[in-house]
Amino acid sequence: MKKSNYLRNFVALLLVCAIAGTALAQRGPGRGKGPGRGQGHGRGHAGVGQGQGNGHSQAHDRDHADFRYLLTNHQKIRRDVQLLPNGVKTLTESDDPQVAAKIREHVYWMKERVEKQQPIRMRDPLFAELFKHARQIKMVTENTPKGVRVIETSENPYVVKLIQQHAKTVSEFVKRGFPEAMKNHPVSTSAKEPAPLEYHHPRIKEYGKVVQLPGAAQQPRDQSKICVDLTKGGPADKLNPSIEKVARFVNIYEGAGKDPAAAKIAVVLHGDATLCALNDDAYAERFDTKRNPNLDCLHELHEAGVEIYVCGQSLVGKGGQPDQVVVFTDVAVSALTSLVNLQADGYAYVPLK
Repeated sequence: MKKSNYLRNFVALLLVCAIAGTALAQRGPGRGKGPGRGQGHGRGHAGVGQGQGNGHSQAHDRDHADFRYLLTNHQKIRRDVQLLPNGVKTLTESDDPQVAAKIREHVYWMKERVEKQQPIRMRDPLFAELFKHARQIKMVTENTPKGVRVIETSENPYVVKLIQQHAKTVSEFVKRGFPEAMKNHPVSTSAKEPAPLEYHHPRIKEYGKVVQLPGAAQQPRDQSKICVDLTKGGPADKLNPSIEKVARFVNIYEGAGKDPAAAKIAVVLHGDATLCALNDDAYAERFDTKRNPNLDCLHELHEAGVEIYVCGQSLVGKGGQPDQVVVFTDVAVSALTSLVNLQADGYAYVPLK
């Protein structure tokens, strides 16, 4: 009897082990619950990579922490910059031993970043441009009792100017701390000076001026569809500013990005903007003006292919009539139905209130 029970228990144990082994095989390494899941599925997924990817992340976090520490203690730091024909010589020190140690540590890792072309602070134009030319920069560092001395040089005259501008910017970090670190620092010198930014009117000629920014993020996307919900009013004798904003939308897609992008734009006028679409006679009688100052811009929008709808409910509610609306606009049953229908047709909703 005892042997029978022992044998039965042994067989049951084998079955449990077999089932557990099968489940583990199906689940795979790093997919179980607990710490193993985060390591196997997350960090290790980034390439050859747990050591490489995680190491890069740790380096970024370390440098970020060092930078914040130095900014927090910027008033304890003093800095001297000497311009050289081929670069700069800087001395950065502190009477606080902990701050002095952090200065040395920060410079050590920044030197390594330059030598290995591992950029940091790439949203800042000056730092991005400097790291583009990191191969042409030579850094020599010397620890001092209270900080570090750095000689930074280049054989490229353009890179020399970048080095000198960077040294000036770091001095501003030391002087001002976080307020300076929150700024972008444009490149004040280049091999070819960029043309100054100028306003232009690529499609709507009199309204909605824009500047062209071919290198900016979030470029206009071709075949975009935009539904503008325009409810804001303005002085009766002046162009409604929100209507001119729609002209700017047209010009943005036509010529503010790297390339022109086709866009369908529909405007729904209601609320305080409803009567902006009255013809000259009806508008002049209503507001005691010579004419409707909104019609020139609205007509340019129409000529550019913008669909213009007027809320019929708002129009009648404000004492207007459908036959008083200018000929190139359409009276809709309501703003509600227009906005719902347009969004159902794939238009992105943009309110101007």
